[in-house]
Amino acid sequence: MSVTRRTLLAGIAFSGALGSLFAGGSPAVPLPRRGYGPLVPDPHGLLDLPAGFRYRVLSRAGEPLRSGEGPVPANCDGMAAFDAGSGRVRLVRNHENRTTAALRVPAVDGLTYDPRALGGCTLLDLDPGGAVTSERVALAGTAVNCAGGRTPWNTWLSCEETEDRAGTSGYTKDHGYVFEVDPADPHRCGAVPLTAMGRFAHEAVAVDPYRGTVYETEDAFIEPFGLFYRFRPARPLAGPGSLRAGGTLHAMRVPGLADLSVVDETGAEFPVEWVPVPDPSAARTPIRFQDFGPGGITHAQKLEGCYWGDGGVHFVSSYARRLEGAPADHHGQVWFHDPRRSTIRLDVLFGPATDIQLPGDSPDNICLAPDGGLMVCEDGGGAQYVFGVTPGGEVYPMARNADDIGRPGAPEWGEFAGVTFAPDGRTMYVNAYAPGTTFAVTGPWH
Repeated sequence: MSVTRRTLLAGIAFSGALGSLFAGGSPAVPLPRRGYGPLVPDPHGLLDLPAGFRYRVLSRAGEPLRSGEGPVPANCDGMAAFDAGSGRVRLVRNHENRTTAALRVPAVDGLTYDPRALGGCTLLDLDPGGAVTSERVALAGTAVNCAGGRTPWNTWLSCEETEDRAGTSGYTKDHGYVFEVDPADPHRCGAVPLTAMGRFAHEAVAVDPYRGTVYETEDAFIEPFGLFYRFRPARPLAGPGSLRAGGTLHAMRVPGLADLSVVDETGAEFPVEWVPVPDPSAARTPIRFQDFGPGGITHAQKLEGCYWGDGGVHFVSSYARRLEGAPADHHGQVWFHDPRRSTIRLDVLFGPATDIQLPGDSPDNICLAPDGGLMVCEDGGGAQYVFGVTPGGEVYPMARNADDIGRPGAPEWGEFAGVTFAPDGRTMYVNAYAPGTTFAVTGPWH
């Protein structure tokens, strides 16, 4: 059974065994509701939050970077928070800039891959009180930096969501790579593409902290759709720069299942196989078009958020639409891959979207919350929310974008992205994609 947007806000659980997302599996008895109450309209028109919570605007596109390198770039996307010692926090933030971006990531010597590309990452340092003490470029000259993921050795893997080659859109180098960013010293990793991890429209990554395997999602919304990948490094868990040593790239095959969208029963579990990618460099043919042999390969539309937890990797298919070539429709799935058992399981099924003013479809960036639940960024139509999911499966609104960027009579709100928590769990950081804004949210967290 699917869940409508309206029942989500009423506190009805997602369909299926959502408790299996979290350590310990499904609870034996229902857990109490753990939301924070209705959202209170923000008199400043930026961010609606539950009573008792407050926000601070850390950074806004167009304002000067504290480094003096230029204005804060646009299109704030994936993000992670790192412990900088003595109560300080360091944020690494992506900027999903295409060639049309008005506010590029400034080119900086030693940190720029392709001077004609406008995306990259910026770095914010926060003092123990949460105030910004510095803001500077950490990676430049990359393209369409969407999401990514943190590593067990405390670096950030920033993903290019494009397959453009040199000569396309004025680029001087090929794009579609993952780049490693060291928040402690960005020059340590520089602007070096991790070519062995494949050249495709990357969305997000998650690293197995025990084996060092890197899992990657491909955000492709045009047929053939994207793949779910496994990269086995030659030097697993060896620290900053170790992924440059190469490794082997595989794509996931679910025997007999050509596309994940046809699965509509939560709890359904399938064995998986890992098939070597014929040409990770996509020198002649994009990877998702390549020949994976008689068994084919398993596709999914809009593979987005990806994170490690509960001994495996959770990954999101934001939606699937028959009108765009998918074999079935859905409004969002969350899958779990268990590497020990070589299986995947459908844990969460979103939708249908019955009311565009309420959340409940097109999940995108996703992270673990301090209470063991989830925080999910919505990227759909109408109002845009961050909403939480408790370990017991209750869904509640956590934040709503109140910054109307539409025209008179046609309101519009930018999506949320990059939700993450401070190392002590007391502050949630999240980006409004447009206008690019980074918020710090504090309050009575459970």
